Amino acid sequence: MRVLWALRSALFVLWMAATVIPWALLMLLLSMFVRGVRLYWPTMMWLRMAIWGAKVICGVRYRVHGMQHLPTAGDSHAAVLLASKHQSTWETFAYPTLMPHPLAYVFKRELLYVPFFGWAMGRLDMIHIDRSKRTEAWNKVAEQGKRLFAEGIWVIMFPEGTRAPRGGQGQYKSGASRLAISAGVPIVPIAATSARCWPRKSFLLRPGVIDVSIGKPIPSAGRESDELMREVETWIEAEMRRLDPEAYAAPAIPRAT
Repeated sequence: MRVLWALRSALFVLWMAATVIPWALLMLLLSMFVRGVRLYWPTMMWLRMAIWGAKVICGVRYRVHGMQHLPTAGDSHAAVLLASKHQSTWETFAYPTLMPHPLAYVFKRELLYVPFFGWAMGRLDMIHIDRSKRTEAWNKVAEQGKRLFAEGIWVIMFPEGTRAPRGGQGQYKSGASRLAISAGVPIVPIAATSARCWPRKSFLLRPGVIDVSIGKPIPSAGRESDELMREVETWIEAEMRRLDPEAYAAPAIPRAT
């Protein structure tokens, strides 16, 4: 069985490599003429191809719960901050294909140096930071985040900072809640069981179903950042245990941020 998974995963990696190069070059060319949202949606089409490839080649399917909790299409300038569980590469590819609004990721600037993929991403209006300069990084997140929210773009952050193993729980940092409070926008918590099919730091995909659960927006007005993040963490980790109970041996324990 693992041999079959390995063969299908290798084919999927080849699929991504074969499609990302021409698509990135095309987007780099397009970026000479259009920017902003007009560049965002064409660029995200490659992510759709990647998610489609994972489904067709490796049998990785998904189902989404709670889409009704997001602002509707009529709320074109309704701003929210998405705070998600992070287990895999899958959700970083999938969220722009699932959400009805353009997203801006907060990510480490080293990703910009990834050939083709990083080059194309660098032409989008997202927030790339130098993690070694914490104060400067936060100021950049706060400044650009407020601007993006004002333009109706949703900012997405992974509070754990890095991918957690299936059944694992990282430390939830308060950067997302600080930004939500300073910008005056609610946080939408998201749970995703992506490691069930695509484990972290691995390209060995397993067939199965990934559940994505979107929670109700949590208001940020009048909140303290640590308290707000603990509420986000509590919801996400409880939902993870509901969606993937066999992966967790113990209940969620909120940690200090």
